[in-house]
Amino acid sequence: MSTPIIQVECLKHVYPDQTVVSICGLDFVVNQGERVCILGPNGSGKTTLISHILGLLKPIEGKVSVMGLDPVKHFGALRSKVGVVFQNVDEQIIGPRVYDDIAFTLRNLNLPQAEIDQRVKEVAVMLNITHLLERVPHYLSGGEKKKVALAGALALMPQVLILDEPFNSLDPESKKELVSLINHLNDHHGLSVLITTHDMDLVPMISDVVYVLNKGHIVSKGKPHTVFSQTQILKDAYLEPPILIELFTRLKAYGYVGHIPYDMDEAMTLLKQWLNLKEIK
Repeated sequence: MSTPIIQVECLKHVYPDQTVVSICGLDFVVNQGERVCILGPNGSGKTTLISHILGLLKPIEGKVSVMGLDPVKHFGALRSKVGVVFQNVDEQIIGPRVYDDIAFTLRNLNLPQAEIDQRVKEVAVMLNITHLLERVPHYLSGGEKKKVALAGALALMPQVLILDEPFNSLDPESKKELVSLINHLNDHHGLSVLITTHDMDLVPMISDVVYVLNKGHIVSKGKPHTVFSQTQILKDAYLEPPILIELFTRLKAYGYVGHIPYDMDEAMTLLKQWLNLKEIK
């Protein structure tokens, strides 16, 4: 039986300018070892939800639990267990050197210098950024800055990794690298991953469960193929299914294929069967 690691029950928050944001509907749950994507248009409540999970905001109604703890009351206890990369990494990177930035939270946790050195080196190798360790973060490219912020999060050896729009500003090759890394961390280290993204084509590759937020309501939850088949819900939330799924949905409607594939390998297999060819080059 799956173990819930994050639970959110119908929360309500009032910002200083008196803007009220409520997130209700289906309960939000991330189980141990799951990859979860949150989809929704701008203003749907994604940032508010993430901020409550991180303990940066306190709800006036509702309940938020992370590893059984209130993230506001137990912020200190959870900060080494939850890694996060914010959408605007420029606000997150503050070290004079890349090494210092990755080591920042580790130093605040008063870890021995030898352990800090080891952890920084390990994540730098993992992300292929050892050549950046002595560089000034301000002069890095957007993709390099994102890797530095991710390295800082992973150096904590967290149980949960939260990525807010991680594919923004990344070129196609960097997106592929990040998809591979997310799945490696999940498969080989059991890391639970929570992602917000507008990059719909990548969602089937990086998620076990998908939530759709629309105007503060969790309107859908399920496996990617279940959620992406709910075309009206997606349309109401100003979302489009991945191009691959849209193509095969239309092919199925015309009777050309029997089911809808959710990744390129499955699509190629289906096309080979359909065209009765041994190989498509």
